[in-house]
Amino acid sequence: MRLLHTSDWHLGRTLHGLDLLESQAAVLDRIVRVAEEYEVDAVLVAGDVFDRAIPPVEAVRLLEDVMCRLARTATVVVTSGNHDSAVRLGYGSRLFPAGMHVVTDVQRVGEPVELADEHGPVLVYPFPYLDPDGCRVSLADGDQPLDRSHQAACTAAMGRVHADLDQRGLFAAGARTVVMAHAFVVGGIPVETSESERDIRVGGVDSVPSGVFDGVDYVALGHVHGPQEPRAGADGTVLRYCGSPLRYSFSEAAHEKSVTVVDLDAGGVASVRAVPLEQPRAMARLSGTLDELLTDRSLDRHRDSWVQVTVTDSGRPQQLRERLVQRFPNLLELRHAPPETDIGGGAGVANPASTDPVEVVDDFVRHVTGDPVTEAELASFRAAHEAVLAGEREP
Repeated sequence: MRLLHTSDWHLGRTLHGLDLLESQAAVLDRIVRVAEEYEVDAVLVAGDVFDRAIPPVEAVRLLEDVMCRLARTATVVVTSGNHDSAVRLGYGSRLFPAGMHVVTDVQRVGEPVELADEHGPVLVYPFPYLDPDGCRVSLADGDQPLDRSHQAACTAAMGRVHADLDQRGLFAAGARTVVMAHAFVVGGIPVETSESERDIRVGGVDSVPSGVFDGVDYVALGHVHGPQEPRAGADGTVLRYCGSPLRYSFSEAAHEKSVTVVDLDAGGVASVRAVPLEQPRAMARLSGTLDELLTDRSLDRHRDSWVQVTVTDSGRPQQLRERLVQRFPNLLELRHAPPETDIGGGAGVANPASTDPVEVVDDFVRHVTGDPVTEAELASFRAAHEAVLAGEREP
């Protein structure tokens, strides 16, 4: 059985005001060709199909075209992510052909998409994005809601997977099992994050321990935009982020974008390989004085790249953007940072606890007033912040 694992398409996204739809169409065309060339049996799209709950019409049309092309080649399984509207993405899913599965309803957690090859059954368990506030009751076994955390939600979902396998008994004994999950999963290896990943903290915590997913063969993860494996499970479970197919922030400038092809044999995962995705345009982060940026010949290779430029002159030069655009026509972000200024912006700023908005407020109040924020004030701000995030996820 050969699977193609992809995620985080973010159709309809812009990059510093630049419409990316044409670039997204190009990279998705490459994904279709990979599915055809590698003769995959199933395509797994692990969430964040769209960039926002109400996507542009052109993005919806692009998705329709790509899904139709993929369905001619393989079974297609799609789940919703934290950027998607589960209701909108799942609309009409009952009318889709047999080889197309769009899973956005939490009530379907624990129901597999059943595939098979010469070695027997392959059970794919798709999880839509499990917002802890939205599934604490629906995923609970009894009257008591789940703890308010991503870990509790994913643990309950995996409980349903194991219950379904137990119920299948001998049939499931020789089955290969695959889980699709859209979450921030951490293990023994630090997960590299990027600026384009939306904060999903609930109760100040955004992560799920990788051990929650033990007991299956492969976990097709979405949410993190860089391809990586947070940890291979002690029992042989392989967890992998395939990453986004396109660079969606300058913190991803060095990412080698790809999709993941997974081969399953009779014993489980036989091989996992990244298939590179050529990017429609290179991306670069440049820094230096204005004179250096305008005269350094080694920067000629970035003339056609999307660029972020940080100018380090002590004073802000006149007509800064106009002069730089002559050298770099695809300048998308311009920063002025004198040598004594630290503006941050490196890779890995999206999820670490140091960037928790509540901690930012605490630091700000301490800086302005000289006094720490009280626990009651922090609790009030956290509740307000999470209410805003929840509102953004409303269908």
